[in-house]
Amino acid sequence: MDLSAISSVVQTIGGLLTQEVTSLWGVKDQVEDLQRELIWMQSFLKESDARKAADNEVVRTSVAEIRGLAYDAEDIIETFALKVAPQRKYVIKRAVCILKEGWLLCQTKSEIEKITAKITKRKQRLQTYDVKKSGDEGASSSSKERLESRRPYPHIIDDNIVGLDEDIKKLVSVLVDEESRFRVVSIWGMGGLGKTTLAKKIYRHSQVIGHFSRLAWVYVSQQCHKRKVWEDILSSLTSINERGSKQSDEELAEKLSNFMKDHKCLVVLDDIWSIQAWDNLRPAFPERETSSKLLLTSRNKEVASHADSRGYLHELQCLNDEESWELFQKIAFPETDPTDYRVDERKNELGKSMVKHCAGLPLAIIVLGGILATKNTFAEWRMVFNNVKFHLNRGKGQSTEEVLALSYDDLPPHLRPCFLYLSHFPEDYEIHAKRLIQLWVAEGIVSSKQEEGNEGEMIEHVAERYLIELVERCMIQVEERDATFKIKTLHMHDLMRDLCLSKAKQENFLFIMDESFMHSHGPNVLPFIRRVAAHHFFLIKRIKCPHLRSLLIFNEFFPLESLFSSSVPLRILENCDDKWCDNSCFELLPIVEPLVFILYLSKMGGIWTYILNNFKLLRVLNFEGQESPAGCKLPTDIGNLIHLRFLCLRRLVFYSSKLPSSLGNLRCLQTLDLRVENFKFKPIHVPNVIWRMEQLRHLYLPQEFDRKTKLKLGTLRKLQTLVNFSTRSCYVEDLLNMTNLSELEICLPFDIKDFKVDLEMNPRILASKCLRSLSIRSNDFRQGIDPRHLAHLLSSCLNICELSLRVKIGKLPEYHHFSADIAYIHLRKSDLEEDPMPTLEKLPNLRILELQSEAFTGKEMVCSAQCFPKLESLSLTWLSNLEEWKVNKGAMPNLRYLRIAECPSLKKLPDELRFITTLKELKIKSMPKAFKDTLVEGGEDFYKVQHVPSIIVQNWSS
Repeated sequence: MDLSAISSVVQTIGGLLTQEVTSLWGVKDQVEDLQRELIWMQSFLKESDARKAADNEVVRTSVAEIRGLAYDAEDIIETFALKVAPQRKYVIKRAVCILKEGWLLCQTKSEIEKITAKITKRKQRLQTYDVKKSGDEGASSSSKERLESRRPYPHIIDDNIVGLDEDIKKLVSVLVDEESRFRVVSIWGMGGLGKTTLAKKIYRHSQVIGHFSRLAWVYVSQQCHKRKVWEDILSSLTSINERGSKQSDEELAEKLSNFMKDHKCLVVLDDIWSIQAWDNLRPAFPERETSSKLLLTSRNKEVASHADSRGYLHELQCLNDEESWELFQKIAFPETDPTDYRVDERKNELGKSMVKHCAGLPLAIIVLGGILATKNTFAEWRMVFNNVKFHLNRGKGQSTEEVLALSYDDLPPHLRPCFLYLSHFPEDYEIHAKRLIQLWVAEGIVSSKQEEGNEGEMIEHVAERYLIELVERCMIQVEERDATFKIKTLHMHDLMRDLCLSKAKQENFLFIMDESFMHSHGPNVLPFIRRVAAHHFFLIKRIKCPHLRSLLIFNEFFPLESLFSSSVPLRILENCDDKWCDNSCFELLPIVEPLVFILYLSKMGGIWTYILNNFKLLRVLNFEGQESPAGCKLPTDIGNLIHLRFLCLRRLVFYSSKLPSSLGNLRCLQTLDLRVENFKFKPIHVPNVIWRMEQLRHLYLPQEFDRKTKLKLGTLRKLQTLVNFSTRSCYVEDLLNMTNLSELEICLPFDIKDFKVDLEMNPRILASKCLRSLSIRSNDFRQGIDPRHLAHLLSSCLNICELSLRVKIGKLPEYHHFSADIAYIHLRKSDLEEDPMPTLEKLPNLRILELQSEAFTGKEMVCSAQCFPKLESLSLTWLSNLEEWKVNKGAMPNLRYLRIAECPSLKKLPDELRFITTLKELKIKSMPKAFKDTLVEGGEDFYKVQHVPSIIVQNWSS
């Protein structure tokens, strides 16, 4: 049951009622009555959820109605607070305003009273159902307590491989066999068996990487777009961005086919659903005279066999009883000595019985294990066992779906909307954890007041705990972590996403616009909805809901080809309105046909007009699509969306380089992403209005400003993220007011006025003790940063964990300027003349070090004895002058991963590598043949690395 709507309204009302200068003068009594009803409703829903009363159809319908009423109330109250109350101090002087605002005051009172009456009526209906607090044994405590008491266990499902060793061995041997006649190798089996997991293990296998010169991985998924698949493959194989190229489909297919003929490539096509999808993709893959191979995964055996009648077909089987129990133990009893959990034989008996219901399906076992890992008592295990039996007996053979559904039913109320929100994202989408958390907060789905004892805790930290809990329940999978083990990216398994979509539809949580809707609904208008996620281009005017709260667009703003599609009928349109276009637009006329160009601009202007005039209650407006034209300029009417908490315009291309000053009206914004582009690559002009947005928590400025831009940011005391800060366009002293800043990305220039040589006499540049990530880069690598300024800046960063310097430095500051907490350092184009190792090796907690693209220009690099005590990963890439690398005894005792690439002058590996027993993977790429030959078995340096389990040596590549 989604309580987030009611919680959000209660929090909004509470915040407005407690303001010193009240925003609700004149309607305070009505708002307090509404608040009391909503608080009662909140308690009722929590109790009903504990007793599963929400399964009752009357309760479910009433809850949906109350959720809608809560949203309506929030819209009305906030509109009054934002538009009417701030002007009240002036009404005495303006009689006209008194009459106007008097009418608005009466209207607002009336609307709030009507909503309160409707909620009271639903309340009386619900009171007829006996909902009492659950007294069940082992009732759950707060989420925070459960999380703290829960035993830790692995978060990445790929680590829990069971029963795939023989499959990996067999498929690798087939792929690397030079004499093999198999051009296509297919893995098929039902969803949840682990086809993608198996394919990933093969794709990353050292023998496979060493055998093929080029590798590419693409997700095909249910909606197969052949051109995008071909472009993604070519981009991966050639390291050249082929996306959005102007080549015809035939030219693109021929280019890919020829490349695969000329090079030994492995291309993985993950999740092909239909024969038609394969037939569409086939023209780009050579059928003979090639050493390249394809690895496919599919749920459909017919697809796998159709791809190549002479190919190798591998059916992935379900786990047997022994393997199923082994996998279950890894999840449900993490990092525990077997003798510990076998003390409670009752849990073992229940566990084995429940695992049998999973029928050997790995995903179902993992999800069930994730549920039980959160249950500490036998009574809680018994409750899950009873539910499993009930659901599966009712399911009549649909055991997998029911086990997955059980994982949703087991979620506490505060996690359900967090999980449902994942349904916004397209299939196989790489979800960035930080962006997801920002969206949760903007939508009011996460609140620091949702749990007892959380008052004062930063809301992003609460959201991060919720995300961790979903991971620990195995409902989402971690794709990548940062150097401090925080989640960076994540994704959903197809079956879990299907569950998420099903529940979101049942709850009327959002509406997804994708190709299936386009084919099934035709020109029909969308129903009454609050959230829309657009996975496919559609006519925005089909949404006829003024109460829309969020619009997430994952496709191009307006694809040019849509002008010629049947879904967008061509008409003779009026000339481009000056409101959307200035004369500079018509400089594009020689590029395309004039009529088409005018039609295109008019369409884009029409999209903006409709959004900004019809969805004035939007909280979230997010563009996550490809880089695409978005009209002549960002319209001034953007300032009408005064309720916006989240606005992302990233990668939209405007023909004007100026942003409107009306952005300053968006006082409620928490996240603002202005990383827009200009089609002429001109610097962007940002008006000095951002200082008005005092609620801002995350600010992403354009990569390049024009000379006229100068922003005051000192009022943004809640700011946590600041990207593309430059002293040319911003004031360095404003950083002192940002005491909550956790991520800072500086784009040069970065100059400190009146800088003194004596650092001890200078005040700190940064006052935030929360800063954990610092990045400095330059759009022009000839431009550097003064080493003294860098040292002063680093001295202000007391607790940073991540440091990225993609800028010319010349000389590193002394090690005492660096934070002792630094776990990750990336240096690129730094042009260091002196060996950086004597400085970096003294950092006690450094785990990952990357030196790339002339970060060091010297000839010799030395790692001292006993240095880099915690270093786990070292990457040396494109250090063209490096001739010798020395490692003294005892250095890097915990090194696990070493990568050396494109260092043409390096003669050999250090002898001391043979004593680093922790080394698990050595990757040598694009090195001279003489260097490579010394490392193969029988080579003169093979003794140095023969203990390393995975040695990947790739040929010199262009």
